Amino acid sequence: MSRSEPSRPSLQRMLAEARPGVLLFSLTPPRRNATPERIKEIAAVTLERLAPLDVDGLILYDIDDESDRNSDERPFPYLPTMDPARYHAEHLGGWDRPAVIYRCVGKYDEEELADWLRHADAERVLGVFVGASSGDKSVRTDIRRAHAVRQEVRPELPLGAVVIGERHTRGGDEHLRMLAKQERGCTFFVSQVVYDVNETKNLISDYVYECRSRGTAPRTVVFTLSLCGSLKTLEFVQWLGVKVPRWLENSIRHAGDPLAESYRQAMGIARDLVDFCEHLGMPYGFNVESVSIRRAEIEATTQLAADVAGLLRERRP
Repeated sequence: MSRSEPSRPSLQRMLAEARPGVLLFSLTPPRRNATPERIKEIAAVTLERLAPLDVDGLILYDIDDESDRNSDERPFPYLPTMDPARYHAEHLGGWDRPAVIYRCVGKYDEEELADWLRHADAERVLGVFVGASSGDKSVRTDIRRAHAVRQEVRPELPLGAVVIGERHTRGGDEHLRMLAKQERGCTFFVSQVVYDVNETKNLISDYVYECRSRGTAPRTVVFTLSLCGSLKTLEFVQWLGVKVPRWLENSIRHAGDPLAESYRQAMGIARDLVDFCEHLGMPYGFNVESVSIRRAEIEATTQLAADVAGLLRERRP
C-alpha cells in the first residue's frame, strides 16, 4: 500500500486514532547564516530526496545549544539554524505531506509561541514542544507554560512531546511524564535516538501497563532511528546523552564499514520494536533521522527510510 492511495489516512488522522505504522523523516533546517541562494538549493535537493519515499510526514528540528547538559567538549560545534517554521513556510512549499515542527520552547517568549500557534496551518503542520536540556538552563518559557499557552490559543493543533529512554533508566518515571503530558494535551510522542532497545522496551512496557491500570489509551510513540557512520558521530551521540550499549559501540567501532554496521543494527532495532509493540498492542511508528552532511550517510539514511517503509507495509492489514 503506497502513501498516495486513498485508503491511507493522513498523518493527523493516524496519530489522532493511534494507528500503528507511522513513518516520518527528520531534518535540520539550513544554517542561519546560509545565503538565500544556498537555502533555496538545499530545499530543492531535499524535496528531490523526499519525493520517492513512502513517508507520512516530515520532522523539522529546532536546534538549541545543549552545552549545559554536558561540560565535556562538544565533538561538533553548535551552529545555529534557521527557524524550522520559517524554513517550512518559505522554502518547502513543494512538500505535499504534513510537517512536524519542533519548538525548543525555552528559546521563545509566550507571545512568540502564541503567534506561531495562531498562524500554523493545522492541515499542514503539527508541533512538538521540547523542554530545556537541563534543569539549570535559563528559559524564556518553560514546558508546562508552553503547553498551557497552546491549550489557551490553539488546542486543536496536534501537539507531540519528546520521550527519552535514558531518563527512564535514571529515574524510572518517564512513563509518568508521558501521561502527565497527555493530560496537558499531547497526543503523540517522538523518542530520542534509540540505540539501547532494551532500555526503550522497559519504558514502553511500563507505559502500556500504567495506561491499562488507569484505563487510559496509550498514544503513539514514534521511535527515532539514526545512522552512525563514523567514530566522531558516535562520540557526538553519546555527548548528547544517548546511551549506546557497549556491545553495539564495539560493533560499530571495530567494523570495517561502520556505516553498514550501523545500518544493520538500526534495521534490527526497528524489527525488534515492531514485534514488541504489536505484542503489547502499543501504537508505534518510526522517525528516520537525517542530520549528517556526509553524502554516504545521507544516501544510507534515505535507503533506511525506504527499508523501514517496506517493513511497515508488511505489517499493514
